[in-house]
Amino acid sequence: MTTGLPFDDFRSLLANLGPVDGNAAETARENFRQTGGDRGSPTTIEGVAAWLAGSSGRAHPSVNRPVLAVFAGNHGIAGEGVSPRPPSATADEVELCASGGAAINRLCAAGDLGLKVLDLALDLPTGDISHEAAFDERTAAATMAFGMEVIAGGVDLLGIGDFGVANSTVAAAIAAALFGGKGADWAGAGSGADKTMIMHKAAVIDRALACHTGHFRDPLEVLRRLGGREFAAIAGAVLAARMERIPVILDGYAAMAAAAVLHAANPDALDHCRLAAVPVEPPQAKLASLLGLAPVLAFDAGGSGGAGAAIAMMAVRNVALCRRGGN
Repeated sequence: MTTGLPFDDFRSLLANLGPVDGNAAETARENFRQTGGDRGSPTTIEGVAAWLAGSSGRAHPSVNRPVLAVFAGNHGIAGEGVSPRPPSATADEVELCASGGAAINRLCAAGDLGLKVLDLALDLPTGDISHEAAFDERTAAATMAFGMEVIAGGVDLLGIGDFGVANSTVAAAIAAALFGGKGADWAGAGSGADKTMIMHKAAVIDRALACHTGHFRDPLEVLRRLGGREFAAIAGAVLAARMERIPVILDGYAAMAAAAVLHAANPDALDHCRLAAVPVEPPQAKLASLLGLAPVLAFDAGGSGGAGAAIAMMAVRNVALCRRGGN
């Protein structure tokens, strides 16, 4: 049943996702079994190869057009003192990337990765979610649609990162709304918060949850009430990638929380996704476990604004070059 509301198209897409290609994944596993290499774990080279094959629908996949997309947004809740960084730091990070001076620029150049840094109206922070909704449904849906366009032009592996002061607070609020618990269960250090600030973040998250209580049954409503522009755009990008059989590597708490919205709407929605690296902060590790997301890399990338995704993308590309048992 549709209502004519902006989210209806996304609800329809999420309800009708096809499965990843199990036959392609099994062929990739069999190629490794023939050499005695398969150990059955999703974190082995064999496991990554099977994931890449199943997600792309190609038993012998290659990675020729990898793109790292970094989404940047600002949040009204930053005014609540939940981050040691000022809101202007988001624009500073975007400008550094635009000038080619960021670590992510060097990593993408070294790995021959395409890089897209998307400024999502940094001069218009979303609403302070401890008092009001982040934005209205029309704006949230339009931002999701914008995020879907990141795969335009041909992409065969998509990495996703983010910039956004206070977005670890937003991610924690989304996780609590979707999976239950209080702010203290989901608040972490983010970009350097000390113990006192983490306790304050938890209290602010609890205020946000109280403000929007009764509206958590619909995951897309959680997104528009508690999310932000980069969260909506990431959700759109992940959904578009699934529809086009593009494997996705998620980097950081914000990317995971945005993807969690899709998972809550359809538990199979993230079968084409992997984490860039092992999350060390307990709230992020807990969310990864709930989402069933395995990492590509066995080290913590530390909320690296896409750097972890870039390194993981290089690793996945090299896995695709391991042409064992086929061309």
